[in-house]
Amino acid sequence: MKKCKWKLKSFLYRIKGLLTCFLILMINAFSYAQDGVAGINEANQKVRSYFDAGTELMYAVGAILGLIGAVKVYQKWNAGDPDTGKVAAAWFGSCVFLVVVATVIKSFFGV
Repeated sequence: MKKCKWKLKSFLYRIKGLLTCFLILMINAFSYAQDGVAGINEANQKVRSYFDAGTELMYAVGAILGLIGAVKVYQKWNAGDPDTGKVAAAWFGSCVFLVVVATVIKSFFGV
């Protein structure tokens, strides 16, 4: 019976020691924690600085797709394919979509 009580006391002392160490570590961690607002504001500024370049890139991709589409439509037209109108509408629609999306996003976010 004495041996069982000694093991129980030893176990309780170990638990108390572990809890004390855990509390000390948590107090240190909380003292080094910082407010996240500064990081969020910094990320916001970085994203806004890349936004103009991204919309210009979308305009450039739209222009390149327009040129590629024009060449494809010209080749189909010269070959006499009957679905030239569908292909032209698809290429033109994709270019217009890119330009409209870039413009709407730019005006929506007010950059």
